Amino acid sequence: MASGLIRSARLKVDNMNKNNPDTLQRSFQKGSNQVAIRSYNERLVLQLIREQGAVTKADATRATGLSPNAISTIFRTLEEDGFLLRDEPIRGRIGQPSTPMRLDPEVRHYVAFAVGRRSMELAVIDFLGQVKASKRLIIPYPTPEGALTFFKDNLTPLLRAAKQTRGSIAGMGLAMPFELWSWTSEFDAPSEVMSAWRDFSLVEALQELVPWTIVFENDATAACRAELVFGSRSTLQDWIYFFIGTFVGGGVVLNGSVFAGRKGNAGGFGPMRVPGKEGDRLVDHASLVVLEHWLKADNREPLDIYDEATDWSTLEPYVSNWIHRAARNLAHATVSALAVIDFEGVVIDGAFPAEIRQRLVDEFRHQMDIIDLQGVTMPEIDAGHVGRKARILGGAATLINQNHMIDQNTLLRSQ
Repeated sequence: MASGLIRSARLKVDNMNKNNPDTLQRSFQKGSNQVAIRSYNERLVLQLIREQGAVTKADATRATGLSPNAISTIFRTLEEDGFLLRDEPIRGRIGQPSTPMRLDPEVRHYVAFAVGRRSMELAVIDFLGQVKASKRLIIPYPTPEGALTFFKDNLTPLLRAAKQTRGSIAGMGLAMPFELWSWTSEFDAPSEVMSAWRDFSLVEALQELVPWTIVFENDATAACRAELVFGSRSTLQDWIYFFIGTFVGGGVVLNGSVFAGRKGNAGGFGPMRVPGKEGDRLVDHASLVVLEHWLKADNREPLDIYDEATDWSTLEPYVSNWIHRAARNLAHATVSALAVIDFEGVVIDGAFPAEIRQRLVDEFRHQMDIIDLQGVTMPEIDAGHVGRKARILGGAATLINQNHMIDQNTLLRSQ
């Protein structure tokens, strides 16, 4: 029942310990704050339980290769620390009944703040990715003042609604595009206003308002983390994640962990070159701003597509045309990515209704069937599990990943 990540992580630790007992501690100190073998093994067990839903001690022993005594100690420690809850014992087997353990969603709560080009959202999220309270605002474009005002106005009411206090919050995740001042003409934002972001640090401004450590990540990478942490992707080790919002972006998963890249831009697929008369970048085709422009030209309200109450069937034929165009160019971008790394799968998600996501995935499959795949292998194709909430959930997923999961790429870089 062990996932590929659990198996590979277990083998990696075995090899590291054989080569040099001190290597493990140094690698954790370098990038993941995993400072001892015990904390690594606890993360291994927490990750296994997160992936499987509920796990017995015997299951964990078989999956991780740790000794029964080590697993018993880890389970006891995690239960005492509030991470685990006991399910009903499994009876009818030989020997003593075994008790599955599952994660307690109430053990940690996080504040997540997502600032995008067309919306802002603030939420309180528990350890299993359940949104306990949230507030979302559709905007024509974000400004530093607007982001701070939105945060100040809504933090206390949301904590109250989630039945949390500032002291009960474990951390805060901020998900926001890098370089918000770029590509302003593409989404009709005044460049002179957006340039204010160049010299403004939202992290520093927010840090003056809250007592928690704030972790900042590109919003599309954060969305990828949400899919990895909350979307049950344990069967694939290497995959591409496309998230389509105002602009298309995404993330890269290697060795079962998000690979953010040297500057956090890995999986920023927007600038990827694709053939097309309407533009030579993926962002020119597979972005919701394209649909916006079509609706605006027809004297319709373009920002309605960001309203969760909007019925997209009323937006035809523009939606069907956009799905075809987006899928065709996503296929071109995918082939280019496959030529660089032999990805096992492609996951497509976005800020639109589930039925639109499925239509896009179906059309993408069709485009992948007819495109030239010489030299590359057809990947598995699937729809994302998180959808519209991916970026806000990514704020919590980034913290969970940092503090309670194994970053396999950090381990590999330490070798």
